Amino acid sequence: MLTKRIIACLDVDHGRVVKGTKFSGLQDVNDPVELAKYYSEIGIDELVFYDITASNEKRDIFLNVVQETAFNVYIPFTVGGGIRTVDDFNKVLKAGADKVSVNSAAVKDPSIISSAALKFGSQCVVLSIDAKAAGDSWEVYIDGGRTPTGIDAVEWAKKGEALGAGELVLNCIDTDGVKNGFNLRLNRIISEEVSIPVIASGGAGKMEHFLDVFTEGKADAGLAASVFHFGEIDVKELKKYLSDNGVNMRI
Repeated sequence: MLTKRIIACLDVDHGRVVKGTKFSGLQDVNDPVELAKYYSEIGIDELVFYDITASNEKRDIFLNVVQETAFNVYIPFTVGGGIRTVDDFNKVLKAGADKVSVNSAAVKDPSIISSAALKFGSQCVVLSIDAKAAGDSWEVYIDGGRTPTGIDAVEWAKKGEALGAGELVLNCIDTDGVKNGFNLRLNRIISEEVSIPVIASGGAGKMEHFLDVFTEGKADAGLAASVFHFGEIDVKELKKYLSDNGVNMRI
């Protein structure tokens, strides 16, 4: 049985970690490198950095933060936001990231997934999907959740895998920051439709939510931000709780 992962998400806006609700109302949290070091020390399995305004502002990503993190942290970390070309993948990986997450650019030009997978390997390519409910289905949004695309999220996840993505991050806009639990149905449907790992994002408020998304939602990893940033959930206690409830964890 594969080990489930707990991932801390650091949304970075102009050099600072921020957090909002449903992709808006951002509040300052901390310095990204210091926060990354803290998470590495307390047992988080992986980190994800998102430069959340880079795509919308059409600017390059924060390579200095990536370099400093790589120097100070010894757990895997993924970087996304503002990734528009295969050369951007190259820059971020050379700066020290283990994986690169692509979202808006992949919707606009899906060949970036296959090109990056061919050059760097699928294990380095993470497809991040921002999904919002649209009736009985879910629609893909881009530009930091600002722009609807008309693309079905489940079909896009399947296409992303076929193009060479090695992992999916499934961000549910409707539950982001609300802390009422992950979208179990959406995570379960996509997890059953693809064979690559699915990281559930958006909605964690208590330890039971992680248990639910690993069991009912069939996710491979649970990602959260504010519950870790503000000490609402202790990482070590979370892992022990999940292990005690039959989830295979790295303690």
